[in-house]
Amino acid sequence: MIKRMLIMLIAVGVVFGGIFGFQAFKAKMIKKFMSSMTAPPQTVSATKAEYSQWQPNIEAIGSLRAVKGADLSLEVAGVVDSISFKSGDDVKQGAVLLTLRAADDEAKLQSLQAMAQLSELTYQRDLKQFKIQAVSQATLDTDTANLKNAKAQVDEQQAVLDKKTLRAPFAGHLGIRSVDLGQYLSAGTTIVTLQALDPIFLDFFVPQQSVDQIRIGETVAVRVDAFKDRTFPGEISAINPKVDSNTRNIQVRATLQNPDHKLLPGMYATVDIATGAPQNYVTLPQTAITYNPYGDTVYVIGGKSASAGDKPQLIARQTFVTTGATRGDQVAVLKGIKAGDMVVTAGQIKLHNGAPVLINNAVTPTADAAPAVPLDR
Repeated sequence: MIKRMLIMLIAVGVVFGGIFGFQAFKAKMIKKFMSSMTAPPQTVSATKAEYSQWQPNIEAIGSLRAVKGADLSLEVAGVVDSISFKSGDDVKQGAVLLTLRAADDEAKLQSLQAMAQLSELTYQRDLKQFKIQAVSQATLDTDTANLKNAKAQVDEQQAVLDKKTLRAPFAGHLGIRSVDLGQYLSAGTTIVTLQALDPIFLDFFVPQQSVDQIRIGETVAVRVDAFKDRTFPGEISAINPKVDSNTRNIQVRATLQNPDHKLLPGMYATVDIATGAPQNYVTLPQTAITYNPYGDTVYVIGGKSASAGDKPQLIARQTFVTTGATRGDQVAVLKGIKAGDMVVTAGQIKLHNGAPVLINNAVTPTADAAPAVPLDR
């Protein structure tokens, strides 16, 4: 009986030992298999952080306006008698542009001139008579007053006649004519615009905290959408002594030479003002930065670590950075990385801290300091 019990116990022990041994072996193999399964490397593009020399500048938006500009009109009404200009002409100061019919005013002027001449003759005759005591002082005083009144009436009528002639108040470039021969014009009707285009003003606003960075005579670079591949130089000619209480901005005026009349009043323009000495910054493409509410980060590709087999892999480490100003596609990094660090520029969405990576720069994001908008073909 005892022998049978021992045999049964041994058999049971062997069975349970086999079961537990198999489970332990299975767990060991599963652990080994799972440990051998590492995440596959993610393909990203990367670039080295490098120093770039940046010129600090202030960028603002403004509008161009003529040094002298006016919509020309007449003070009096009348019918157009002659037009002495063509649309788009360049005219000199004082040039006659348009006249109204003035036959009746000219006739009235001649009548008044005749009366003035008669008053002059009467005065001269009575003056001679007065010297020989033939007329009284009162008669001579009356003649003097009549002469002055006649001359004043002539001057008044001449002023009325002059108002029927439109002259260029300054030299400039004429716009498109708005009236025709024989047309009746009421007082104040715009006839043509006259703009002095060389030089030309650019008015823009800068924040009040930038006032100490701008000076009269400082150079500016101006760009307009009409000429995307060209920069127009100019210089600051005036700074408004008053800050706008609503926007807390201050108005600045720059003067630009415009000999070819490319720049026109009313154009929208972007102005860059260089301030201070150039500075060196560690720069990256803006696509390298992952912006988050809790801080901006980049993935820095560090040293190599052993992976499955004996093949080494590159590892991406997430790093917090402090960013500065931007310039085109570039951003300055003030803290967090140093020159020479290899930084991921595309593919960050696939990464986590410590993820293995492969670098493929067949397609890389742009990092142009002054990107240009491609023209429509």
